[in-house]
Amino acid sequence: MKKALKFLNEIGIDVIEKQLDSTFLPGLELGSNCIYIDYEKLLYPGDILHEAGHLAVATSVERKLIGTNQISIDWPTQGDEIVAILWSYAALHHLQLPLEFVFHSNGYKNSSDWYISNFNSKNYIGLPLLEWMGLCLGNERAEKEHKTAFPAMQKWLRD
Repeated sequence: MKKALKFLNEIGIDVIEKQLDSTFLPGLELGSNCIYIDYEKLLYPGDILHEAGHLAVATSVERKLIGTNQISIDWPTQGDEIVAILWSYAALHHLQLPLEFVFHSNGYKNSSDWYISNFNSKNYIGLPLLEWMGLCLGNERAEKEHKTAFPAMQKWLRD
């Protein structure tokens, strides 16, 4: 968990310790440009990276509104969810952590094994959207630009 927290600090995602009531993910809540963590209630430390993915793939305007009543009622969209999952996979890859750290057996509506299988097969569902956001490059574009393809990231936060 320390490795993930250090990484988030380095890329500009604030993690703030705070006592939380009941939340969607135990011990975690998103706020304006930050993640609130109640360490006493946190069950799955890898969920921190998934929540960070939501912040990272949001526009800078959205990031400021997350956790307020000004954020769109439709946020996060299904597209946001898909790219947050891909972002958290890229973070795992970057940090050299096992996939099970984020994709634990009690998450993702019992589809963690499915995600792990797809990632191990390099089947990155939603990759064109993450590339469109300017965060990474797919194989073709990476080859043309002589850069490293996903799961390497070109940058960690969307503008």
